[in-house]
Amino acid sequence: MMLSPERLALPDYEYLAQRHVLTYMEDAVCQLLENKEDISQYGVARFFTEYFNSVCQGTHILFREFSFIQATPHNRASFLRAFWRCFRTVGKNGDLLTMKEYHCLLQLLCPDFPLELTQKAARIVLMDDAVDCLMSFSDFLLAFQTQFYYSEFLESVAAIYQDLLSGKNPNTVIVPTSSSGQHRQRPALGETSMLEGVEASLFYQRLESLCDRHKYSCPPPAVVREVLGNVQRLTFYGFLVALSKHHGTNQALGALPDKGDLMHDPAMDEELERLVVRSRLHRTSRQHRAEEPGDFGFQRRDKLEALEKVPSALAPTPYPYPRQ
Repeated sequence: MMLSPERLALPDYEYLAQRHVLTYMEDAVCQLLENKEDISQYGVARFFTEYFNSVCQGTHILFREFSFIQATPHNRASFLRAFWRCFRTVGKNGDLLTMKEYHCLLQLLCPDFPLELTQKAARIVLMDDAVDCLMSFSDFLLAFQTQFYYSEFLESVAAIYQDLLSGKNPNTVIVPTSSSGQHRQRPALGETSMLEGVEASLFYQRLESLCDRHKYSCPPPAVVREVLGNVQRLTFYGFLVALSKHHGTNQALGALPDKGDLMHDPAMDEELERLVVRSRLHRTSRQHRAEEPGDFGFQRRDKLEALEKVPSALAPTPYPYPRQ
């Protein structure tokens, strides 16, 4: 396996930090210690091999705690892709769900996923506080992608927007905190300043310096420039909507296909079809056996009913090794 030019161009410690290798090593060691009795049956080397294979495949984030899912950009992208692959049939069937229903789906993959993030994504779609309204899967997914992946960036953008509205010093350094809240200081929708927004060119100057100053993930500067270059003024939510719908945002992350292909996943469709066929064959075989007389001439319906209560063994195992 050849090393990428990017890997060769960086010192070892910089590359390891950029790829968050230490984060994964610490997580792997913690799991190794917590499951050492089970892991000892097949060896430590195999455990580390399977762990880092799962990291590369993006399955390592399934059913993990939120603190781990948001720990690295790769984890966030992997979670976005997992959410899309698991629940895209919602969009394929044309179903519309509320914010709370989408949050329940997110919790199936991450039990402690915070409601606040789901609410923020819903506000991008709905442009107001009517978060109990119905949303399409594709609209919610693209808004959620922007909100989840760029959450720290958007915290600072919200603070900058408020500063521009109030006329504060543009040289103030914005430091996002978990308690600041992207929408905590949001003015009422009826206020004139919120309706008019801010000057786009000045807003872009502040965001450009923000991207240069901070190390966390930011949207591509070209996308931000294009979004703000098409209007004279815009509101904070207008910026979020344009950013989430811009094809360059989706392409830069690389976690999801283009919006027109969100309902298509040939590999997953093929796998699901195989599972359906195998399940039908399994059911047919059991029905034939149930129709055969038992040892005393009775039909074996009781055994069939008992089997129906047992979870199918055909369900794919989402994680290749013991989970903490």
